[in-house]
Amino acid sequence: MTNILLFGAMGKMGRVVSQCVAQRDDCQIIAGIDKFSDGSADFPVYPTITDFKDTCDVIIDFSHPSVFDELLRYCIQNKVPAVICTTGLSAEQIAAIHTAAETVPLFYSANMSLGINLLRALAQKAVEVLGGQYDIEIIEKHHNQKVDAPSGTALMLADAINTAAGGQYEYVYDRHSVRKKRDKRELGLHAVRGGTIVGEHEILFAGRDEVITLSHSAASKEVFAVGAVQAARFMQGKGPGLYDMADMI
Repeated sequence: MTNILLFGAMGKMGRVVSQCVAQRDDCQIIAGIDKFSDGSADFPVYPTITDFKDTCDVIIDFSHPSVFDELLRYCIQNKVPAVICTTGLSAEQIAAIHTAAETVPLFYSANMSLGINLLRALAQKAVEVLGGQYDIEIIEKHHNQKVDAPSGTALMLADAINTAAGGQYEYVYDRHSVRKKRDKRELGLHAVRGGTIVGEHEILFAGRDEVITLSHSAASKEVFAVGAVQAARFMQGKGPGLYDMADMI
C-alpha cells in the first residue's frame, strides 16, 4: 500500500487524483495540503505542508508555482519522493528540481499522459527521418483559465525535437512584430486559449508539397491523474535521482 500526500488537494486536478485513488486498492491518500478547504475531502487537509506531522511514502504535487519552493524544501529535509505535476514553474525552480534530485528521488514530467509521451518519441523519430528539410511548428490549445503560455507540454515537445536535431532550432513564439521570411532554424510555438479545452497538441512538419501532422487530444483531466498515481506507485522505494515517464514506461 502506497501512502500518498496530495499537494493541491482541493484544486481541479487534486480532486480528480482523489477520485482515481479511491478506485484503487494499492494506494491511499492519507492527507492533503491546500490553503483552501471546504471539508469535502475524505482525508484531512492542512493549509501548509509544515502542518502535516505524519509520514508518507510519496507526494503528488498538483499545486501552484507560488508554493512549490516550500514543497521542495520539505522533500529535501525529509527525503520524501515526489511526483511533480505543477505547470508554469520558472527556470530557477526547474533548476532547483535537478539539484534536489541529487539527494532525493523526484519524478518530473511536463505532461503525465502516456499518449503525450508517445507523441514526444514519435516527434523525435520524425526529426531523425526528415532531417532539416521540413519546417516545424507546434500548436497547443487549452481552456481559457490556463495562465501559462506556451504550455509546459509544448515546451517539452520542442525540447525533445531540438535535442534530436542537435540543438539547431531557435524557439519563436510570436511573428507579428517582424516582417521577414521564416528562417529554417525557427521552431514555432503557438498558444490558443478558449472554452473548456482540456489539452490539444499538434506538431506540423511542413515540407515541399506535403505536410505531416502528429497530434494528441485529451478528452478529460483523468488521463493526467492516472499517470500521476501510476508514477507515485513507481516512485515508492526509489533512490535519489530525477525520473520521468520514459523511466516508468
